[in-house]
Amino acid sequence: MIPPLILITNDDGYQAAGIQALARTVAPFAEVYVVAPDGARSGSAASITSTMPVMLRTITPLPQGYPASTHLFACSGTPVDCVKLAWEQLLPQRPALILSGINHGDNASISVHYSGTMGAVFEGCMKGIPSIGLSLWLQRGQRYEDHPVGDDTLAAIATLCQRVIENGLPQDVCLNVNLPTAHVFRGWQVCRQARGQWTSEWADAAHPFGQKAYWLTGTFTDLEPEATDTDFSALRAGYCSIVPITVDMTAHDVLEKMKQLI
Repeated sequence: MIPPLILITNDDGYQAAGIQALARTVAPFAEVYVVAPDGARSGSAASITSTMPVMLRTITPLPQGYPASTHLFACSGTPVDCVKLAWEQLLPQRPALILSGINHGDNASISVHYSGTMGAVFEGCMKGIPSIGLSLWLQRGQRYEDHPVGDDTLAAIATLCQRVIENGLPQDVCLNVNLPTAHVFRGWQVCRQARGQWTSEWADAAHPFGQKAYWLTGTFTDLEPEATDTDFSALRAGYCSIVPITVDMTAHDVLEKMKQLI
């Protein structure tokens, strides 16, 4: 039996520990192609490179964290560029699944809009391919290498991927999965995106010529901390959250109301 082909990308770069762990997780049952940025692209959302050529190179030998069977490529562009290039120029067949991650930091709540991890997922979804983004909820200052996703959680991710390959996902729906920093897998919780807000988003930065300069930073606030059905409530309780996301951004529930207003 021919194994399914899985395309993996991320926004942390192909050398990141999270993407290597994800490749190891699905390699036992799939042919794995990793096409990822050549460096960090966090916050790139669904951006594409349109003002310069995009470079693609094969990585050999494989970094130590990858399975020996991995097909590994580094891309000079964004995560969305990686998916587009792999789809049109590289893959020998249609992928059964696109994975993005495991991101070093969560993409819960409104962070889904900024996330390069999820930008790649949206691109796969728009191409009609089942797509999943996976991110690890780290606290400020924590590193993936110090809090890696546990083996039992990785095994649960493998099972989730196999089920999605077998059953597919609804049209225009992809999955945003966030993982707590927990040693034991407590289970999945299918939930909704929490309402949240980023504030205090800029910090002063030094500039060699004395001009005003700033680093993007920020503090996230969960605007409904008492809710029990959101991605952040699941993470706080130690569960892995799954939020079904649709790429159709139409506000269907207000269509008729808008028609009456105009």
